[in-house]
Amino acid sequence: MATGQARAAEGRTPVGGEGGGPSRRERLFGTLQRRGAIVVLLLVVAIASLRFDSFLTLRNLENVALQASFLGLIAVGMTFVIISGGIDLSVGSLLALGGVLAALSVQLAWPLALLLPVVACGLIGLGQGLLIAKARMAPFIVTLAGLLGIRGLALALADEQPVGVANDSPFVWFGQGDILGLAAPIVFMLVAFIVGGLVLVRTRYGQAIFAIGGNEESARLMGIPVDRTKVIAYATSGALAGFAGALLAAQLAAGQPVAGTGWELDAISAVVVGGTLLTGGAGTLSGSLAGVLLLGILQNLINQLGTLGSYTQQLVSGVFLIAVVLVQAYLTRKQRS
Repeated sequence: MATGQARAAEGRTPVGGEGGGPSRRERLFGTLQRRGAIVVLLLVVAIASLRFDSFLTLRNLENVALQASFLGLIAVGMTFVIISGGIDLSVGSLLALGGVLAALSVQLAWPLALLLPVVACGLIGLGQGLLIAKARMAPFIVTLAGLLGIRGLALALADEQPVGVANDSPFVWFGQGDILGLAAPIVFMLVAFIVGGLVLVRTRYGQAIFAIGGNEESARLMGIPVDRTKVIAYATSGALAGFAGALLAAQLAAGQPVAGTGWELDAISAVVVGGTLLTGGAGTLSGSLAGVLLLGILQNLINQLGTLGSYTQQLVSGVFLIAVVLVQAYLTRKQRS
């Protein structure tokens, strides 16, 4: 993933180092910024293993990964959006809409329950991307409107009630089945991270994402199709949120119009914890995966303690996110000083 980071520097003025390249100090702080979440994840796993005998069991670890898989799919799209310098607050509502559309369409044909949420939510993301790229509207405003409007659409389609899915439908396998011994949603999440990672660091589109997030005006002068790149990022984010919603509906055997409430903040938290800068231009999908798993493990540990309130996870996540942002700001200053 480091290759994409190096490419992101092409639109920036180099600081220090021989021949205008990054100095050893810059590389050190840059590596800490990108890989810190992975180090913290390993430390938390080690500590949790010593504290709880049941933590490092295959069943518990698979449960953590399964619960994190739906958020993980959303985090893949969110990583692309944030690296490009944007934000997507509509993904939680898109997940709910995807689940409702899946539950409604499965009654016609179960393959449609997978296809329709991806296409419909992808088109909504495409529309948001066009407003942001072409109409020059602020991503925060556009996707905040999407958060509210799409949630209302999901509630209206479901008549404000869960939409049931027959347990004998082949569709439920996508949420309850397994592939090579792993729960199907986990496999889909891992495939999304692998494919997304390859796109991010091995394609021109990935180079464009980093360049736009680093300096949009410089990217335009370089001939990079800024508007098209942004639109694709938001369309991808929407499609992945819709797919996550379909998988969640398959697991629950119901489309829940209230599902995904607050997940947009969880996805942003996971991506930022993973080392992606909110200002854009830097980030990795391996870091985002570490961030998703880290939040999932924190939730699991809080559940195992059992004596803490239901809102403790939100409090811990909030404090943890503030700490990560402060550390990122410190590392960025050190890297550029």
